[in-house]
Amino acid sequence: MSQKPLTYADAGVSIDAGNALVKAIAPIARSTSRPGAEVELGGFGGLFDLRAAGYSDPLLVAANDGVGTKLKLAIDLGQHDGVGIDLVAMCANDLIVQGAEPLFFLDYYATGKLDQQVAAAVVASIAEGCRQAGCALIGGETAEMPGMYSGGDYDLAGFCVGAVDRDKVLTGSAVAVGDVILGLASNGVHSNGFSLVRRIIADCGWSVEGDLGRALLTPTRIYVRSLLPLVKAGQVHGLAHITGGGLLENVPRVLKDGCHAAIDTGSWTLPSLFAQLQEGGSIAAGEMARTFNCGIGMVAIVPSQNADMVTAALQAAGEQVFRIGRVEAGERGCTVSGAAGSWGSGEAWSATHLHG
Repeated sequence: MSQKPLTYADAGVSIDAGNALVKAIAPIARSTSRPGAEVELGGFGGLFDLRAAGYSDPLLVAANDGVGTKLKLAIDLGQHDGVGIDLVAMCANDLIVQGAEPLFFLDYYATGKLDQQVAAAVVASIAEGCRQAGCALIGGETAEMPGMYSGGDYDLAGFCVGAVDRDKVLTGSAVAVGDVILGLASNGVHSNGFSLVRRIIADCGWSVEGDLGRALLTPTRIYVRSLLPLVKAGQVHGLAHITGGGLLENVPRVLKDGCHAAIDTGSWTLPSLFAQLQEGGSIAAGEMARTFNCGIGMVAIVPSQNADMVTAALQAAGEQVFRIGRVEAGERGCTVSGAAGSWGSGEAWSATHLHG
Protein backbone atom coordinates (compact mmCIF):
# COMPACT_ATOMS: atom_id res chain seq x y z
CA MET A 1 0.00 0.00 0.00
CA SER A 2 1.32 3.47 -0.91
CA GLN A 3 2.75 5.57 1.93
CA LYS A 4 1.06 8.72 0.59
CA PRO A 5 -1.85 9.53 -1.72
CA LEU A 6 -0.61 9.21 -5.29
CA THR A 7 -1.18 11.71 -8.07
CA TYR A 8 -0.90 11.45 -11.83
CA ALA A 9 2.32 13.49 -11.57
CA ASP A 10 3.79 10.82 -9.27
CA ALA A 11 3.30 8.36 -12.14
CA GLY A 12 5.22 10.65 -14.49
CA VAL A 13 2.38 12.52 -16.20
CA SER A 14 1.97 16.26 -15.64
CA ILE A 15 -1.47 17.64 -16.44
CA ASP A 16 -0.15 21.13 -15.71
CA ALA A 17 2.64 20.72 -18.26
CA GLY A 18 0.12 19.60 -20.87
CA ASN A 19 -2.10 22.59 -20.18
CA ALA A 20 0.88 24.92 -20.37
CA LEU A 21 1.82 23.46 -23.75
CA VAL A 22 -1.69 24.02 -25.14
CA LYS A 23 -1.54 27.62 -23.96
CA ALA A 24 1.89 28.08 -25.57
CA ILE A 25 0.97 26.62 -28.96
CA ALA A 26 -2.47 28.24 -29.31
CA PRO A 27 -1.12 31.35 -31.11
CA ILE A 28 1.01 29.11 -33.33
CA ALA A 29 -2.08 27.20 -34.43
CA ARG A 30 -4.02 30.43 -35.02
CA SER A 31 -1.29 31.54 -37.43
CA THR A 32 -2.38 28.75 -39.80
CA SER A 33 -6.01 29.94 -40.16
CA ARG A 34 -7.46 29.86 -43.67
CA PRO A 35 -10.93 30.27 -45.23
CA GLY A 36 -13.16 27.65 -43.66
CA ALA A 37 -11.21 27.36 -40.42
CA GLU A 38 -11.14 29.67 -37.44
CA VAL A 39 -8.52 27.94 -35.33
CA GLU A 40 -9.07 27.75 -31.57
CA LEU A 41 -7.52 24.94 -29.57
CA GLY A 42 -9.07 23.38 -26.49
CA GLY A 43 -12.34 21.95 -27.76
CA PHE A 44 -13.11 18.29 -28.27
CA GLY A 45 -12.95 18.62 -32.06
CA GLY A 46 -12.05 21.05 -34.81
CA LEU A 47 -14.62 22.51 -37.18
CA PHE A 48 -14.22 23.27 -40.87
CA ASP A 49 -16.68 25.04 -43.17
CA LEU A 50 -16.44 23.63 -46.71
CA ARG A 51 -18.77 26.27 -48.12
CA ALA A 52 -16.54 29.04 -46.78
CA ALA A 53 -13.59 27.30 -48.47
CA GLY A 54 -15.31 27.69 -51.84
CA TYR A 55 -16.53 24.16 -52.54
CA SER A 56 -20.01 23.35 -53.81
CA ASP A 57 -19.82 19.64 -54.73
CA PRO A 58 -16.65 18.38 -53.02
CA LEU A 59 -15.27 14.98 -52.24
CA LEU A 60 -13.27 14.71 -49.03
CA VAL A 61 -9.87 13.03 -49.20
CA ALA A 62 -8.01 11.98 -46.05
CA ALA A 63 -4.42 10.91 -45.43
CA ASN A 64 -2.35 10.03 -42.39
CA ASP A 65 1.33 9.32 -41.94
CA GLY A 66 4.33 9.72 -39.67
CA VAL A 67 7.96 10.73 -39.96
CA GLY A 68 9.50 7.34 -39.24
CA THR A 69 12.99 6.79 -37.89
CA LYS A 70 14.16 10.17 -39.19
CA LEU A 71 12.84 11.28 -35.79
CA LYS A 72 15.57 9.29 -34.06
CA LEU A 73 18.24 11.28 -35.90
CA ALA A 74 16.48 14.55 -35.04
CA ILE A 75 16.27 13.54 -31.37
CA ASP A 76 19.92 12.46 -31.23
CA LEU A 77 21.02 15.79 -32.75
CA GLY A 78 18.54 17.88 -30.77
CA GLN A 79 17.16 19.42 -33.98
CA HIS A 80 13.37 19.50 -33.86
CA ASP A 81 12.54 22.46 -36.07
CA GLY A 82 12.01 20.53 -39.31
CA VAL A 83 10.29 17.28 -38.41
CA GLY A 84 6.86 18.90 -38.27
CA ILE A 85 7.27 20.03 -41.87
CA ASP A 86 8.09 16.41 -42.72
CA LEU A 87 4.93 15.30 -40.96
CA VAL A 88 2.69 17.68 -42.89
CA ALA A 89 4.47 16.99 -46.17
CA MET A 90 3.95 13.25 -45.99
CA CYS A 91 0.19 13.80 -45.69
CA ALA A 92 -0.37 16.92 -47.82
CA ASN A 93 1.65 15.60 -50.77
CA ASP A 94 -0.48 12.46 -50.70
CA LEU A 95 -3.61 14.60 -51.03
CA ILE A 96 -2.48 16.73 -53.96
CA VAL A 97 -1.69 13.62 -56.02
CA GLN A 98 -5.42 12.91 -55.96
CA GLY A 99 -6.20 16.49 -56.96
CA ALA A 100 -7.24 17.49 -53.45
CA GLU A 101 -6.45 20.77 -51.72
CA PRO A 102 -5.31 20.17 -48.11
CA LEU A 103 -7.77 21.94 -45.81
CA PHE A 104 -6.95 21.03 -42.24
CA PHE A 105 -4.44 19.06 -40.21
CA LEU A 106 -4.33 17.35 -36.82
CA ASP A 107 -1.25 16.02 -35.08
CA TYR A 108 -0.47 13.39 -32.46
CA TYR A 109 2.63 13.86 -30.30
CA ALA A 110 3.58 11.04 -27.93
CA THR A 111 6.48 11.05 -25.49
CA GLY A 112 7.65 9.47 -22.25
CA LYS A 113 8.26 12.79 -20.50
CA LEU A 114 6.84 16.03 -21.84
CA ASP A 115 9.54 18.59 -22.55
CA GLN A 116 7.62 21.76 -23.26
CA GLN A 117 10.46 23.40 -25.18
CA VAL A 118 10.91 20.42 -27.51
CA ALA A 119 7.16 19.92 -27.97
CA ALA A 120 6.63 23.60 -28.74
CA ALA A 121 9.43 23.50 -31.34
CA VAL A 122 7.87 20.46 -32.98
CA VAL A 123 4.39 22.01 -33.07
CA ALA A 124 5.84 25.24 -34.45
CA SER A 125 7.39 23.25 -37.28
CA ILE A 126 4.05 21.50 -37.89
CA ALA A 127 2.45 24.93 -38.16
CA GLU A 128 5.13 25.99 -40.66
CA GLY A 129 4.36 22.89 -42.71
CA CYS A 130 0.68 23.76 -42.63
CA ARG A 131 1.42 27.28 -43.87
CA GLN A 132 3.49 25.85 -46.71
CA ALA A 133 0.67 23.47 -47.63
CA GLY A 134 -2.08 26.09 -47.19
CA CYS A 135 -3.98 24.08 -44.57
CA ALA A 136 -5.07 24.95 -41.03
CA LEU A 137 -3.79 23.23 -37.90
CA ILE A 138 -7.12 22.81 -36.14
CA GLY A 139 -6.25 20.40 -33.34
CA GLY A 140 -4.09 17.61 -32.02
CA GLU A 141 -3.30 15.36 -29.12
CA THR A 142 -0.32 15.26 -26.77
CA ALA A 143 0.24 11.98 -24.93
CA GLU A 144 2.70 11.63 -22.07
CA MET A 145 3.34 7.91 -21.54
CA PRO A 146 6.11 6.99 -19.08
CA GLY A 147 7.46 3.52 -19.74
CA MET A 148 6.34 3.53 -23.36
CA TYR A 149 9.10 5.89 -24.57
CA SER A 150 12.53 6.27 -23.00
CA GLY A 151 14.66 9.33 -22.43
CA GLY A 152 13.81 12.19 -24.75
CA ASP A 153 12.20 9.97 -27.39
CA TYR A 154 8.94 11.01 -28.98
CA ASP A 155 6.82 9.95 -31.93
CA LEU A 156 4.60 11.86 -34.33
CA ALA A 157 1.56 11.07 -36.44
CA GLY A 158 -0.37 13.42 -38.68
CA PHE A 159 -3.84 13.44 -40.15
CA CYS A 160 -4.83 15.69 -43.04
CA VAL A 161 -8.16 16.18 -44.80
CA GLY A 162 -8.57 17.84 -48.16
CA ALA A 163 -11.27 18.45 -50.73
CA VAL A 164 -11.54 18.23 -54.49
CA ASP A 165 -14.45 19.06 -56.76
CA ARG A 166 -15.95 15.87 -58.10
CA ASP A 167 -14.90 16.53 -61.69
CA LYS A 168 -11.28 17.32 -60.79
CA VAL A 169 -10.28 14.08 -59.03
CA LEU A 170 -7.03 12.59 -60.33
CA THR A 171 -7.48 8.84 -60.65
CA GLY A 172 -4.97 8.03 -63.40
CA SER A 173 -7.78 7.39 -65.90
CA ALA A 174 -6.64 10.34 -68.01
CA VAL A 175 -3.05 9.08 -68.38
CA ALA A 176 -2.39 8.15 -71.99
CA VAL A 177 0.36 6.61 -74.09
CA GLY A 178 2.64 9.42 -75.24
CA ASP A 179 2.28 11.49 -72.07
CA VAL A 180 5.46 13.10 -70.76
CA ILE A 181 6.76 12.28 -67.28
CA LEU A 182 8.18 15.25 -65.38
CA GLY A 183 10.23 14.87 -62.21
CA LEU A 184 10.19 17.58 -59.52
CA ALA A 185 13.39 17.72 -57.52
CA SER A 186 13.37 16.57 -53.90
CA ASN A 187 15.00 18.31 -50.94
CA GLY A 188 17.03 15.20 -50.18
CA VAL A 189 16.06 11.91 -48.57
CA HIS A 190 12.75 13.41 -47.35
CA SER A 191 11.22 10.99 -44.79
CA ASN A 192 11.72 7.51 -46.21
CA GLY A 193 14.48 4.94 -46.00
CA PHE A 194 15.95 6.21 -42.74
CA SER A 195 16.26 2.77 -41.19
CA LEU A 196 18.65 1.96 -44.03
CA VAL A 197 20.31 5.38 -43.76
CA ARG A 198 20.96 4.88 -40.05
CA ARG A 199 22.32 1.36 -40.72
CA ILE A 200 24.76 2.78 -43.31
CA ILE A 201 25.86 5.52 -40.90
CA ALA A 202 26.48 2.95 -38.15
CA ASP A 203 28.33 0.50 -40.42
CA CYS A 204 30.52 3.23 -41.92
CA GLY A 205 31.13 5.01 -38.63
CA TRP A 206 30.10 8.36 -40.09
CA SER A 207 29.53 11.34 -37.84
CA VAL A 208 26.17 13.03 -38.28
CA GLU A 209 27.37 16.22 -36.67
CA GLY A 210 27.76 19.00 -39.21
CA ASP A 211 26.91 18.91 -42.91
CA LEU A 212 25.77 15.28 -43.16
CA GLY A 213 23.29 15.59 -40.31
CA ARG A 214 21.93 18.88 -41.66
CA ALA A 215 21.51 17.39 -45.13
CA LEU A 216 19.69 14.33 -43.81
CA LEU A 217 17.36 16.44 -41.66
CA THR A 218 16.38 18.81 -44.50
CA PRO A 219 12.55 18.77 -44.38
CA THR A 220 10.48 17.07 -47.04
CA ARG A 221 9.48 19.43 -49.83
CA ILE A 222 5.78 20.31 -49.96
CA TYR A 223 4.57 20.54 -53.57
CA VAL A 224 0.97 21.61 -52.98
CA ARG A 225 1.16 25.32 -53.85
CA SER A 226 3.13 24.63 -57.04
CA LEU A 227 0.83 21.91 -58.32
CA LEU A 228 -2.64 22.98 -57.19
CA PRO A 229 -3.22 25.66 -59.88
CA LEU A 230 -2.18 23.23 -62.62
CA VAL A 231 -4.40 20.49 -61.22
CA LYS A 232 -7.40 22.83 -61.02
CA ALA A 233 -6.74 23.95 -64.61
CA GLY A 234 -6.78 20.36 -65.85
CA GLN A 235 -3.19 20.49 -67.11
CA VAL A 236 -2.05 17.33 -65.31
CA HIS A 237 -3.09 13.74 -66.03
CA GLY A 238 -1.49 12.14 -62.99
CA LEU A 239 0.78 12.76 -59.99
CA ALA A 240 2.88 10.38 -57.90
CA HIS A 241 4.43 11.24 -54.55
CA ILE A 242 7.78 9.43 -54.44
CA THR A 243 7.97 8.01 -50.93
CA GLY A 244 8.73 4.50 -49.66
CA GLY A 245 9.09 2.25 -52.70
CA GLY A 246 10.82 4.93 -54.73
CA LEU A 247 10.10 5.56 -58.38
CA LEU A 248 9.63 1.88 -59.17
CA GLU A 249 6.74 1.28 -56.79
CA ASN A 250 5.00 4.67 -56.69
CA VAL A 251 4.69 5.68 -60.35
CA PRO A 252 2.65 2.57 -61.33
CA ARG A 253 0.05 3.50 -58.69
CA VAL A 254 -1.18 6.39 -60.86
CA LEU A 255 -1.25 4.55 -64.20
CA LYS A 256 -4.14 2.76 -65.85
CA ASP A 257 -4.03 -0.64 -67.52
CA GLY A 258 -2.09 -0.62 -70.78
CA CYS A 259 0.24 2.18 -69.68
CA HIS A 260 3.87 1.68 -68.73
CA ALA A 261 6.18 4.40 -67.43
CA ALA A 262 9.69 4.43 -68.94
CA ILE A 263 12.07 6.54 -66.82
CA ASP A 264 15.63 7.42 -67.83
CA THR A 265 18.09 7.89 -64.97
CA GLY A 266 20.36 9.85 -67.27
CA SER A 267 17.85 12.72 -67.42
CA TRP A 268 18.91 14.06 -64.02
CA THR A 269 22.01 13.82 -61.85
CA LEU A 270 21.86 11.69 -58.72
CA PRO A 271 22.38 14.17 -55.84
CA SER A 272 25.64 13.74 -53.97
CA LEU A 273 23.87 12.75 -50.74
CA PHE A 274 22.32 9.71 -52.44
CA ALA A 275 25.62 8.88 -54.15
CA GLN A 276 27.30 8.90 -50.73
CA LEU A 277 24.64 6.59 -49.30
CA GLN A 278 24.81 4.29 -52.32
CA GLU A 279 28.58 3.97 -52.02
CA GLY A 280 28.59 3.67 -48.24
CA GLY A 281 26.05 0.87 -48.27
CA SER A 282 27.20 -0.76 -51.53
CA ILE A 283 23.55 -0.45 -52.59
CA ALA A 284 22.61 -1.86 -55.99
CA ALA A 285 21.09 0.69 -58.36
CA GLY A 286 17.80 -1.20 -58.49
CA GLU A 287 17.56 -1.14 -54.70
CA MET A 288 18.19 2.61 -54.78
CA ALA A 289 15.30 3.07 -57.21
CA ARG A 290 13.03 1.00 -54.96
CA THR A 291 14.02 2.55 -51.62
CA PHE A 292 14.87 6.24 -52.07
CA ASN A 293 13.47 9.10 -54.12
CA CYS A 294 16.95 9.53 -55.69
CA GLY A 295 16.41 13.24 -56.18
CA ILE A 296 12.84 13.14 -57.53
CA GLY A 297 10.23 13.89 -54.86
CA MET A 298 7.16 14.17 -57.09
CA VAL A 299 6.28 12.95 -60.57
CA ALA A 300 3.82 14.76 -62.84
CA ILE A 301 2.41 13.02 -65.91
CA VAL A 302 1.20 15.55 -68.47
CA PRO A 303 0.01 15.57 -72.09
CA SER A 304 2.98 16.06 -74.41
CA GLN A 305 1.54 19.31 -75.75
CA ASN A 306 1.37 20.69 -72.17
CA ALA A 307 4.85 19.64 -71.08
CA ASP A 308 6.66 22.90 -71.84
CA MET A 309 3.91 25.06 -70.33
CA VAL A 310 3.66 22.94 -67.18
CA THR A 311 7.44 22.91 -66.81
CA ALA A 312 7.59 26.70 -67.09
CA ALA A 313 4.77 27.15 -64.57
CA LEU A 314 6.43 24.83 -62.07
CA GLN A 315 9.78 26.55 -62.48
CA ALA A 316 8.13 29.93 -61.95
CA ALA A 317 6.69 28.49 -58.70
CA GLY A 318 10.20 27.59 -57.52
CA GLU A 319 10.45 23.96 -58.56
CA GLN A 320 13.40 22.33 -60.31
CA VAL A 321 11.91 20.19 -63.07
CA PHE A 322 13.36 17.42 -65.22
CA ARG A 323 11.79 15.63 -68.20
CA ILE A 324 12.52 12.10 -67.00
CA GLY A 325 10.48 9.81 -69.25
CA ARG A 326 7.36 8.94 -71.21
CA VAL A 327 4.29 6.75 -70.93
CA GLU A 328 4.49 3.82 -73.32
CA ALA A 329 2.08 1.05 -74.26
CA GLY A 330 2.56 -2.04 -72.15
CA GLU A 331 1.85 -3.73 -68.84
CA ARG A 332 0.83 -1.35 -66.10
CA GLY A 333 4.13 -0.63 -64.36
CA CYS A 334 7.40 1.24 -64.45
CA THR A 335 10.88 0.65 -65.87
CA VAL A 336 13.80 2.70 -64.60
CA SER A 337 16.94 2.48 -66.73
CA GLY A 338 19.97 4.53 -67.69
CA ALA A 339 22.85 4.66 -70.09
CA ALA A 340 26.22 3.37 -68.94
CA GLY A 341 27.90 6.03 -66.85
CA SER A 342 24.70 7.27 -65.20
CA TRP A 343 23.96 6.19 -61.65
CA GLY A 344 21.99 3.29 -63.12
CA SER A 345 25.14 1.93 -64.79
CA GLY A 346 23.30 0.84 -67.91
CA GLU A 347 20.96 -1.52 -66.08
CA ALA A 348 17.16 -1.60 -66.18
CA TRP A 349 14.74 -2.45 -63.38
CA SER A 350 11.00 -2.89 -63.67
CA ALA A 351 8.01 -3.09 -61.38
CA THR A 352 4.37 -3.73 -62.13
CA HIS A 353 1.40 -2.43 -60.20
CA LEU A 354 0.70 -4.89 -57.41
CA HIS A 355 -2.80 -3.84 -56.43
CA GLY A 356 -5.97 -4.34 -58.47
